[in-house]
Amino acid sequence: MYPHWRRNLFAVTAASFIGFTGFTLVMPFLPLYFKLLGVQDVGEIAMWSGLSLGVTPGMTALLAPFWGRLADRYGRKIMVERSLVSFVIVMGAMAYVQRPWHVFALRALQGLFAGYGSLTLTMAADSAPRDRMAYAIGFVQTAQRLGPAIGPIVGGSLAQIAGLRNAFLVTAFFYLVAVVLVVFVYDEQRAPHSHTQDNDERVTFRSMLAFENFILLMAVVFGLQFVDRSFGPVLPLFVAQVGTPASRVPIVAGVLFSIAAAMGAVGHHICGGLLRRATARRVIATSAAMGAAGAFVYVLAHGPWLLVLGTPIFGIAIGIATTAAYTAASGVMPASGRGAGFGLLTTASLAGLALSPVVNGILGATSIRAVFILDTVGLATLAVSVSRLMIVAPVVSAPGPSIEEI
Repeated sequence: MYPHWRRNLFAVTAASFIGFTGFTLVMPFLPLYFKLLGVQDVGEIAMWSGLSLGVTPGMTALLAPFWGRLADRYGRKIMVERSLVSFVIVMGAMAYVQRPWHVFALRALQGLFAGYGSLTLTMAADSAPRDRMAYAIGFVQTAQRLGPAIGPIVGGSLAQIAGLRNAFLVTAFFYLVAVVLVVFVYDEQRAPHSHTQDNDERVTFRSMLAFENFILLMAVVFGLQFVDRSFGPVLPLFVAQVGTPASRVPIVAGVLFSIAAAMGAVGHHICGGLLRRATARRVIATSAAMGAAGAFVYVLAHGPWLLVLGTPIFGIAIGIATTAAYTAASGVMPASGRGAGFGLLTTASLAGLALSPVVNGILGATSIRAVFILDTVGLATLAVSVSRLMIVAPVVSAPGPSIEEI
């Protein structure tokens, strides 16, 4: 019915993948960059790294609904172009900084103009026919998850070959490619849901929060992100704690992180098919319960091999539940308010991202298993809450085409 939706989906998926990959080319190595800038004290390096890594998502969380609201009014495409161009400029400037505060200031500036991740989800939802919306959202989320899984590997090699400063220039080029894709490939006029008859209705943040299930789904997105990010501060320590030789801890932890990312991407991708067969309430509740089972395997683990069993269960469950939550939320938004709606969901997601390392780092200092107990209880609570509180909505998706069709 809409012959150009696959082209639009390709554009926003490729731009998301390139952007998320480019970001993780350099950000994991920021502590090394501060050392290159002359900061030698470990405490100071940790302080500047923490501040610089935290300021961007913090400001993005505050401003994502605002940028989404502007996108509803003036168009999604121009807002994504604005964000990506700012990344080109900021990442290029990063290569020439001379002081630690320069990095922090640029990261703060980046936070002012960030937010293209949520807008690309909006553009995917706008472009797809209604029965392919879950597929389109899941496809973009797959790209957003795979990018950070690949970026650090490429970035580490690049930094070693070309140097950290030049790695920032390469990252700027990545974002430039993403800009070109959005400008020349994405056709906003052919996005069937971006210009609808409800554009004249005024959708406020208050009215958005009043939409069916929306606050519950914001809580679900927050909880899933909180649990998903809980592994970062403690997983290598837990791998060592369960008996892995010290020399093998990095590779075992790396494999587990990769398995979780890959299975999360699979979960995003298959969610559309699941939503064709069951309601969003059942899909979210069941996958959250499955994620709780995967986290509980960690609670019981006394050797590294049991972790290999729990990790893929956990990863695929988080992927399915996340895409189902975004799709269910998209289904209750009017098209004229979808940018603001996805902005609010992004705020919930980034709040979970910011809070999780802090809470779980403190909890892990007492007991690492307590982190996984909290994950198990949190996901089980989400499963019960969704099954009891979520109002059943019509099925919103059908199975999407194969990757070869895109």
